Amino acid sequence: MKLIKVKKVLIAMDYDETSKKVAEEGFSIATAMNAETILLHVVSADPVYYSAYTYMFEFQVEVLNDLKASTQIFLDKVKNHLGDKSIQTVLKEGDIADNILKTAKELDVDIIVVGSHSRKWLESIFLGSQAQDLLAKTTLPLLIVPTRKNE
Repeated sequence: MKLIKVKKVLIAMDYDETSKKVAEEGFSIATAMNAETILLHVVSADPVYYSAYTYMFEFQVEVLNDLKASTQIFLDKVKNHLGDKSIQTVLKEGDIADNILKTAKELDVDIIVVGSHSRKWLESIFLGSQAQDLLAKTTLPLLIVPTRKNE
């Protein structure tokens, strides 16, 4: 049996309050394997609607730029929380699952770590499941960290 050496761990994060748990789990794995840690956040490029069509583009760009700046601050805070200055942070824009997989390929990662919010079935129908989408599309090992809050 051939052992696979894990050199890079990609941790995909969102803004949910449980992202800290996902980052800690992924970082723990990376540290145990002496692997590089990469934090990723994908800003969804879904359209922003505004009542006057002529202002839609300007409003969308302004909101998106603010969101990107806030997201970078968020990634930097998580990096500081983990206490390792060598952690790389990556910010992408677009479809979440596709960008996670694209980034994993670009950075030649060995494993992807994501969280699953374990939403109720009705929410999953309307919101979809990024973890489920990743699982269907990836050829890389995928660690899904359950983040459901205790009831």
